[in-house]
Amino acid sequence: MSESPAPVSSPLLSLKRLGRRVARSVGRRLLPSYAYRWLAEWWIYRSCTCVHDLPPIFHYWSNRYLRPKFENLGFSGPDQFFEMYLADHCRAHPGRTLAVLSIGAGNCDLEVELARRLTDAGLHNFHVNCLDLNRAMLARGRKLAAESGLEKRFRFQAADFNRWTPDERYDVVIANQVLHHVQELEHLLSSIRAALADDGRLLTSDMIGRNGHLRWPEARAALEPFWTELPQAYKRNHLRHRIDDEFRDRDCSLDSFEGIRAQEILPLLVENFEFELFAPFGNLIFVFVERTYGPNFDPERDWDRAFIDRVADYDERAILAGELTPTQMIAALTLQDTETKLLHPTLTPEFCIRRPGQKESGEPPPVGPSQARRMPSRRSGEGRLKSDLFFPFRQSRNQS
Repeated sequence: MSESPAPVSSPLLSLKRLGRRVARSVGRRLLPSYAYRWLAEWWIYRSCTCVHDLPPIFHYWSNRYLRPKFENLGFSGPDQFFEMYLADHCRAHPGRTLAVLSIGAGNCDLEVELARRLTDAGLHNFHVNCLDLNRAMLARGRKLAAESGLEKRFRFQAADFNRWTPDERYDVVIANQVLHHVQELEHLLSSIRAALADDGRLLTSDMIGRNGHLRWPEARAALEPFWTELPQAYKRNHLRHRIDDEFRDRDCSLDSFEGIRAQEILPLLVENFEFELFAPFGNLIFVFVERTYGPNFDPERDWDRAFIDRVADYDERAILAGELTPTQMIAALTLQDTETKLLHPTLTPEFCIRRPGQKESGEPPPVGPSQARRMPSRRSGEGRLKSDLFFPFRQSRNQS
């Protein structure tokens, strides 16, 4: 295992960081909280052309640990999940044009790709309304749709989804990585309920961890042993351009709407909708595979893969035991009573809710990173998790 050199901070980079800190400090003092976050959100995404890019180690983990589970539910990843439900809905209603709404569509790259896949499959009875507060992103989406020859299938609407009220009914509402940006969740979910057709679906892929994407005390305690064993070079923070000797939890909602009410998403969905499909996943693993520290890991290196495998194994067992709660989900929701397809029989929406004050001791879950496979279950009282509770893992291609 070779270590990369620590990043060198240039004077220009330091000056830029200082400028951003000064701007944030002045903005917080002069602007109301909502206005400051709205402006910050607009500024962050105004020139962002690639919103969902992730490092190679993320795809190693997701293909090995997530994809086999998703395939048991009929799809291989979030994009295929949206495509599956849209295609099924188009086929179920061949005599009319389905109204689709995508909330927080951003650059509309997902929406245009879904439209392309549907038309390639011979499905043409749909029209998509892309809604976002950022006009610059919608302009990029409009251009992308035109370049793809699909502009007639789209409408582009600039609106703040914290204030939005529907002007028509929709057969499908897509919320892709957007609910954790919503401050007025009750208003938005009420608007979606009012907008959904009687047999409509709300399709979402989103973050459901602690507000601001902070770690709950039990997750922070479980993270420490893994962090301590990391070589220095693996602690490089690629967003802050520094080495983090100690893991630093940062409240992302201080400077934008990022994660503003993430922990309330799942409870509010349980209150307002029926789950047709629920696939929750991940907690500690995201620290090591996403944009901040993920670029430090190379899936071609044996040590890197082994480390990620150990974190992933620990993560899944702790979540199943109820000692950690998942921080992301894919879900299909409806207004009608329905049976729920689950990623795992234990992982119901209610089981996965982590309520404030639930377990604030900060004690780590009972199984440490290098400990044996025994783990007591907080809810079931079982002392050992049976192997038949797990889906088989297999290595897939580099795309999830």
